[in-house]
Amino acid sequence: MFCSYRFLLRICETGMCSPRYSDPMVVVYIQERDGAFTEVFRTEVVLNSLNPTWITKYTITYQFEIVQILLFRVFDVDTQFHNVEVKMLKLEEQQSLGEASCALSEIVSKPNRSLTLDLVQREESVPSTHSQHRGKFTVHAEECFSSKTTAEMTLKCLNLESKDLFSKSDPFLVISKVVESGMSIPVCKTEVSKNDLNPTWKPLFLNIQQVGSKDSPLVIECFNFNSNGKHDLIGKVQKSLADLEKLHSGREGENLFLPTPVGHDNQNKALRSKLFVEKYSETVQYTFLDYLAAGFELNFMVAIDFTASNGNPRLPDSLHYIDPSGRLNAYQKAIYEVGEVLQFYDADKRFPAWGFGARPIDGPVSHCFNLNGSSNYCEVEGIRGIMMAYTSALFNVSLAGPTLFGHVINRAAMIASQSLANDAKKYFVLLIITDGVITDLQETKDALVKASDLPLSILIVGVGGADFKEMEILDADKGERLESSTGRVASRDIVQFVPFRDVQNGPSVVQELLAELPSQFLAYMRSREIKPCS
Repeated sequence: MFCSYRFLLRICETGMCSPRYSDPMVVVYIQERDGAFTEVFRTEVVLNSLNPTWITKYTITYQFEIVQILLFRVFDVDTQFHNVEVKMLKLEEQQSLGEASCALSEIVSKPNRSLTLDLVQREESVPSTHSQHRGKFTVHAEECFSSKTTAEMTLKCLNLESKDLFSKSDPFLVISKVVESGMSIPVCKTEVSKNDLNPTWKPLFLNIQQVGSKDSPLVIECFNFNSNGKHDLIGKVQKSLADLEKLHSGREGENLFLPTPVGHDNQNKALRSKLFVEKYSETVQYTFLDYLAAGFELNFMVAIDFTASNGNPRLPDSLHYIDPSGRLNAYQKAIYEVGEVLQFYDADKRFPAWGFGARPIDGPVSHCFNLNGSSNYCEVEGIRGIMMAYTSALFNVSLAGPTLFGHVINRAAMIASQSLANDAKKYFVLLIITDGVITDLQETKDALVKASDLPLSILIVGVGGADFKEMEILDADKGERLESSTGRVASRDIVQFVPFRDVQNGPSVVQELLAELPSQFLAYMRSREIKPCS
């Protein structure tokens, strides 16, 4: 489920450099996937002002998973056009007063959700890198959520049908909202309950406004989990939150039904299986953006696989090959695309960066070494710093093995633990990029179970053609919660795994990887009862 919020953008400008009073208007553009900018909004014209504040607001959907670039162009509207609707104005007939650009995430990650930019004038007669300072430009975002009321539900089923030949079903629920077109859009799902025909799932949290209202129809589908991704529908019901609340108060169950083809139509076949609402309550739940506004940060960290299975970096068939043409390899793409999104939520943009599975010069194989070559500190400056350190490391270490995750996870966990002890408003995100199956699976599970109590999420990108089935075990989306060698179960899901080959020709790897990060962040904050104002 992607994280999206609707915002009102309010634009004001101060200190505009102009020899005379202007009649300014702002035109807002959004950058599309192909790099082109599309106009989406125009403000009203403010007469005779060098320090205008525009009243008209623009509503935009913020998505955490992507970088949404906004371009603001300011025009002085000629007097002869003052009676013309702004949407009918021809911009080429108006004088440009300058422009400013930023990512939407730069605005919403500021504590007051306001960002001041330099207004510049691009000179067409000189290279595009040349610009003239034309004043300051401020944009403010206001979250559109009118309600933060969240329904907390504990759901269970009885007498589910067994879909597996030699064992009981592995059921999980998917809850979808029904939009006007009749299409169902998933909004949340439960964990998988292994080998269980009478499951009780962990509590679910549904923002009431997210689904429309308490009376909006919801489809609750029960599936039997299959590792190949082709899950069997066991049965479903359609109920609103108000209906589910009544089921809870009346301690009644609702029979699941299964659509059954009859001729050219589908008829609903009632089943013995029933859905029960064990718990229902409504509380105020803070959003991911509430925490950003209170000064919380996401701190980015990266660990890169330098094992020999990647191939000789000097040869074009290596996963680590640095192409002289500038074309990025899979490791560079993952670093850039994930880092590009997360960098806006990290105030100092100093990122810990490690390598593993290589032999530094005149040393033994290391399963966690500083990418910058330093023996004292692991941080680099910005995404460019990670890229430079990565390239440099390729020529200063010998690729070796085996593939071990435990060391880098423990290192990241130590940093998160120290931050927690200092009451810092920080949440850490470790990106691990690897080409092979790990050989310390149980040690990695132990490290992840221990880290599940810390402000830490781990994103794993699998590159190359290896079989990553074992890796999916680490991602609780694909099955049950992780268990340590001592029998302790992870307190929450902190891992998101995706094979790079599955997404490089489809949705962005960033969207696949980061889809659950805001919910993992919120799960941690709620489990520790940390409020934005604390």
